[in-house]
Amino acid sequence: MLTKFLAALALGAYSLTGLADGLPPTVLKALKAAQIPAANVAIVVQPVDASLPLVAHHATLAMNPASTMKLLTTYAALDLLGPAWTWKTTAWIDGAPSDGRLAGNLYLKGSGDPHFAIEHLSALLRQLRVRGINHIAGDVVLDRTVFSVPASAPGAFDDKPMRPYNVGPDGLLVNFRALSFTLQPDNGKPRLLMETPSDGLTIDNRLRAGDGACSSDWKDLIAVRLLPENNGNRLEFTGSYSALCGEKTLNLAPLPADAQASGLIRSLWRELGGTLGGQVRDGIVPLGSKLIARHESAPLADAVREINKFSNNVMARQVFLTLGNESAPATAERSQQRITGWLSSRGLRFAELQLENGSGLSRNERISAGNLNRLLLDAWNNPLMPEFVSSLPIVGLDGTMKKRLTASEASGRAHIKTGTLDGVKAAAGYALDAQGRHYVVTFLINHPRAQAGSAAIDALLLWVAQRRVGEKPPELLNE
Repeated sequence: MLTKFLAALALGAYSLTGLADGLPPTVLKALKAAQIPAANVAIVVQPVDASLPLVAHHATLAMNPASTMKLLTTYAALDLLGPAWTWKTTAWIDGAPSDGRLAGNLYLKGSGDPHFAIEHLSALLRQLRVRGINHIAGDVVLDRTVFSVPASAPGAFDDKPMRPYNVGPDGLLVNFRALSFTLQPDNGKPRLLMETPSDGLTIDNRLRAGDGACSSDWKDLIAVRLLPENNGNRLEFTGSYSALCGEKTLNLAPLPADAQASGLIRSLWRELGGTLGGQVRDGIVPLGSKLIARHESAPLADAVREINKFSNNVMARQVFLTLGNESAPATAERSQQRITGWLSSRGLRFAELQLENGSGLSRNERISAGNLNRLLLDAWNNPLMPEFVSSLPIVGLDGTMKKRLTASEASGRAHIKTGTLDGVKAAAGYALDAQGRHYVVTFLINHPRAQAGSAAIDALLLWVAQRRVGEKPPELLNE
């Protein structure tokens, strides 16, 4: 009851005219330098042990939070599923193998594992070889039915369909649906090494050496086309790559789910000495099938750390859908309902909340800075707080905050989740002042020039880091 009373008190406080409605001078100065009006910014700063915020600027305004929406998804997952939750990918057969030969099909059933990587698939297939299967006469059938999600165009969001972050959710997501390539300068012509095996895919390297320095947008100078051919697909690379870039990794998701899984499974099975008579296709594990092998994922706490530290959109969407899997198959609507029900059970009713996929890679998701602040305060008072806070990037040290404020009072003294979309810049998390008092900090920018807002966010984190208990509060200014 006390927690709900304090939450209600804080929510009411946001609506009081003039309450802490100013901005620190350094923040306002940075916003003006970036040509971002304060009207397009929402900021809340609140000590975790206080009932009222220190700063509450446009706290009730519904805004696009970009990837800070992952805070809601990951906190809900930790609380509803528990940090030790795991996903299980299983292998089934519909007939007993004889003399190393499986006469029927092999079925691989997914559970929505957000990080079923190439090494995990290889280990699962190796279990089959250890159990005496050398040849699969039938098909390898992929059961993705744990999720029910409509097909989506991977380039619909930002017209970059091969970027791995645009991969949609998949009940049997294999290696993030990604292929990894290494680029190397070599006597004037770039070399292109294919690190991820894919049976039936050929690489056509038409890259030329670029002139001048290695630019930050070097990936955008490389064009990639997938060209279907009679016996598979050809991946054509054109454009330029500067020798001054040295060796770099390029991750792409050029293949449809079935083609990517088929190429990888065939390659790994062959590397293990196995043979396959049939094809790799979608399907369902039939009743009466026998479980023969399984892979259990790392615990949810590990997935949450990777999602928040490195803002992994694909993993966030997998976790989001897992929350809707109380009665399979999972749908986005079921996940939305479970999260809003969970919020309500904790006395957190966010009228403006709009959830689409839980990752923040959305033009439609909305939350207010005030309610994101309430969520973070609730997480601070949850027994799972250490797991949650430790998943956030540490300013100046790791994750998406590794290169921010590296030689400042804030370095190593704040755990901050970042968010970036066209027209959106965001940061939210926890920060320490000069004497070790903890604050919740939320900063949302929705404006065409939002990408220039990093300096304003950094200025707020520094303002908190430099505060001392007992001193007169730093001046707050209105726009």
